Amino acid sequence: MKEKIRKLAREKNAIILAHNYEPPEIQDLADLCGDSLELSIKASKTDADIIVFCGVHFMAETAKILSPDKKVLLPNPDAGCPMADMVTPEALLKRKEELSGIPVVTYVNSTAAVKAISDVCCTSANVVKIVRSLDAKEVLMTPDKNLAQYAAKHTDKKIHLWEGYCPFHNDMKKEDALKAREKFPGAILIAHPECPPETLEIADEIASTSGMITIARNSDKKEFIIATETGHIYPLKNACPDKIFHIASEKIYCRDMKKITPEMVLHSLETGFGEVDVPEDIRIKALGSVQKMLSAS
Repeated sequence: MKEKIRKLAREKNAIILAHNYEPPEIQDLADLCGDSLELSIKASKTDADIIVFCGVHFMAETAKILSPDKKVLLPNPDAGCPMADMVTPEALLKRKEELSGIPVVTYVNSTAAVKAISDVCCTSANVVKIVRSLDAKEVLMTPDKNLAQYAAKHTDKKIHLWEGYCPFHNDMKKEDALKAREKFPGAILIAHPECPPETLEIADEIASTSGMITIARNSDKKEFIIATETGHIYPLKNACPDKIFHIASEKIYCRDMKKITPEMVLHSLETGFGEVDVPEDIRIKALGSVQKMLSAS
């Protein structure tokens, strides 16, 4: 199956992307693995005609925003993101009116339509830098309240929260992290900033998925507890085969990130199934929010 997919990808000049949370068999198929925005940026710089994005819907949209001339395929259109669905353009426009036009910082884990009516996007890695870069005392952050609280702690801005969250990271309780520490004494606890504030308070390091790999590579420590989605253990082990990684909680398991199979990837390549498009008026505005982030970071 892998050889058949790789051969077809070459024939069709397609690049296969896989997010760090995808199953091992999908990551093994990919040309590139990593964080969602990182993957979209890298793919946009290639001469590929087709991007097959093994992730969730907002990730494929972001790839299309950055690569309008490439065909973007999401092998399973049912792969969505509960957090991205927690903010709609209509609700955001209403909240912007209530707050008298203060800047809106939107996490890249959001739909293109929401990005399009935001002032600037951010990632979990650059959120603090982006918020600090704004010439405003107050900002509205969507959709992740935990990421917003993390940014608020590290900036002097007043941040208005949106009541959104990743259902899985939000379930990463402090008690579970402490139990993992008891079970693996001496291990370094690295937490994703989508986790609740009380969990982040006891973490040794806070980082995005790519940041976690960098920390593990550069550390002289040999054992780590990882507080993010369970799928990330696989790329960590691939990057640092001489080190030991434990998941902090098996509850951080995203079903949407496990919806794509090799058979679906093959089907998309063969038929063009799962094409994701973004209306040009929305794409241009969303691109502006992404570009503003990239220029600030």
